[in-house]
Formats: sequence, C-alpha cells, structure tokens
Amino acid sequence: MIRFPMLARCLVSLAALAAAATSQAQATLSAAQIVEKNIAARGGAAAWHSVQTITMEGTMDAGGKENHALPFVMQLKRAHKSRLEITFKDQTSVQVYDGAQGWKVRPFLNRNDAEPFTKAEEDSAAATDELDGPLIDYAAKGTKVSLIGNDPVEGHPAYKLKLALRSGRQRLLWIDAGSFLELKAEGEPRMLDGRMHNVAVYYRDYRSEHGLNVPHVLETVVEGVKDTRKIMISRIGVNDGLNDALFQKPQLAAVGMQSSKQP
Repeated sequence: MIRFPMLARCLVSLAALAAAATSQAQATLSAAQIVEKNIAARGGAAAWHSVQTITMEGTMDAGGKENHALPFVMQLKRAHKSRLEITFKDQTSVQVYDGAQGWKVRPFLNRNDAEPFTKAEEDSAAATDELDGPLIDYAAKGTKVSLIGNDPVEGHPAYKLKLALRSGRQRLLWIDAGSFLELKAEGEPRMLDGRMHNVAVYYRDYRSEHGLNVPHVLETVVEGVKDTRKIMISRIGVNDGLNDALFQKPQLAAVGMQSSKQP
C-alpha cells in the first residue's frame, strides 16, 4: 500500500515533470506555429475565409452608478464595414463605418442627425481588425508577429505575442498555451485625468458557432480604474445577407433596433 506521504511526493514529482514538459513545449514553438495552432483552435482558416458577415447581439455595461445592461447589435461585413446599435430608454444610438468613412447618431445627447466621425474616431475604426481577427492571413495584412515570452493570464500559461502592424502600430496578444485561443489583447490607451491609461481586453466563454470558436464574454479593463466593462454576447449570426446600405450614412433621425436586421 502506498503511504500518503509517498503519494504526495509522487504527485509533486509528476506535477514538476508536467510543468517542465509544458515549459519545454512552450519554449520550442515559434510564433508562426502558435499562430497556426490558434487559427485551427478558432475553427480553421477555411471556415473563417467563408465568413462574409457576422451579426452579434447581446448586452454591454453602460457604466455609471446604475450601470445598466444595454442591448446592442453589432454587424460586420467584409471589407472592414461595421455598424453598432445601442438602445437605452427606447432610444437607439448608431455608429456606422463603410470601410472609409464613419457616422454616428446620438439621440441620448439630443443629436438626432448623422454626424461624421471625428478624425480620432475614423482612425480608430480604420485600425480595428477585420472580422476574422488579426492573426488569420497576418502576413498578407502586412503584420509581423513575434514571440516575446511566456506570460500567464489569470492563472493560464500563455504565449505573449507582439504584432507589428503595417501602419507602424504595435499590439500585444496573449494566447492560451493549452487551448491556443486568445485570452487577452492590448486595447487602445485611453486619456483619463489628463494622462493615458493602458487598456486590456479579456476573452472568455468560448463556444462553437457555425463552425467557429468565438468568445461570448469580453471584459475591458482600464489601468487604474476600478470598474470594468463587459460585453455579453447572446446570439451570433453568420453570412446573414447584410445589405451594404446598412453601412452607409444613416438617413433617419431615429433608428430602431429592428431596422438593421432587414437585408
């Protein structure tokens, strides 16, 4: 019979061996191999290449004292088109980007006409990833990916990748060393209290949708800010026939949530 102290020592030894094996495996993978495994874990390049449009519905935190969960619809279409609708107290704000220009309707601020994006908003929209993310066809997108170390995220061993974009910007991305799914991404820094704060986005609750493995919870954390912001996705539609007119300048002062669902 194995005595408990001996069993404990065996378990510790096995754990050390497993950790060493994991560490060795992490050390032997290149950035290109990590990207390849990430794409496979997300459903594969072929599956993502077949996606022309994505619709996501759910709720997002509003912040503030009451912190309402606001219904939203996000629609994405190649190439680089996006439409976001958020409803609060029977009013719907709209942000639209047609791949080159953007507009917004903000009834919460009594601004019911379509206003053009500011230069900063347009730059931000242009820098946003295509609907299949930053790693699929990264070389064709002009991105260089390098592995800069192993850096755990919330207790998960993870690879830390640096993405050097064609624009000259750099981003960091953390890939789970076990599942090879994204755990965390560096967001755009935000100006608060007169200084810039680092931003991180955490990806959680991956589920299979239409052959794609996608997160259903995204949490944004701003350095030095106690409150976080969560996006909870309840429905995902793929290739649901979104008309290009949805991504053009809004023509109506008040836009209902149902209007965007019409092809």
